[in-house]
Amino acid sequence: MILRTGERVVFIGDSITDCGRRQEAAPYGDGYVSLVRAFVTARHPDLDLTWVNRGVSGDTVRDLAARWEQDAVGERPDWLSVMIGINDIWRRYTGRPAESVPIDEYERTLRGLLRRVVEATGCRLILADPYLIEPDRAEPQRADTDRYAAVVAALAAEFDAVHVATQAAFDRALTVTAPGHWAADRVHPNLAGHAVLADAFLAALGAAAPAVPAPRNAGTAPTSAGTAPTSAGAAPIPADDPTR
Repeated sequence: MILRTGERVVFIGDSITDCGRRQEAAPYGDGYVSLVRAFVTARHPDLDLTWVNRGVSGDTVRDLAARWEQDAVGERPDWLSVMIGINDIWRRYTGRPAESVPIDEYERTLRGLLRRVVEATGCRLILADPYLIEPDRAEPQRADTDRYAAVVAALAAEFDAVHVATQAAFDRALTVTAPGHWAADRVHPNLAGHAVLADAFLAALGAAAPAVPAPRNAGTAPTSAGTAPTSAGAAPIPADDPTR
């Protein structure tokens, strides 16, 4: 686990992060942020962490820039988690191309925001990929999403950030399921889809579920019903043998 006692963890992003945190699901939302908080708290109750959700539905990286001083720098995080980019791409495919953000602007803006918050607060960064719950990598929106995710991976390396490969997490799930299993529109996850995201975050933070210990009799050959196990080399004694 890379989080330390008393630290302040701030999440910022779009609707996937927001997830009702300003309405009925205040203050954490009912998505991956809440799940990550719950499982880290349950597994490491001694850490006494502070959790803050500053996701806003509909945001692109341009919108993040407009509120960065208040919602990122002003929160004075020890850790800042950023997941942004889905709307930057999606708007191009939903009849609002002027609101989409070209990849060069996306990279330039996001790099500047990250540099600003690190210099101002000294925080560590957690950078999560934008994703599309679509297994066909040649599909145009999925191909664009992969390009933007590559920008995030490169920035994670540049800033020595924790990288959360959300697209890879969904890709693993999509080997045995259809996109509709996780989201109706390939973007906004249902609860199971948010659990996929949360698992990816927990693994990146070193807070994944502990391994389940093997049963004490692991390795003992199972016995058939009604037959008692015996020592090596002895013939099995039927459970109803009168000599028992």
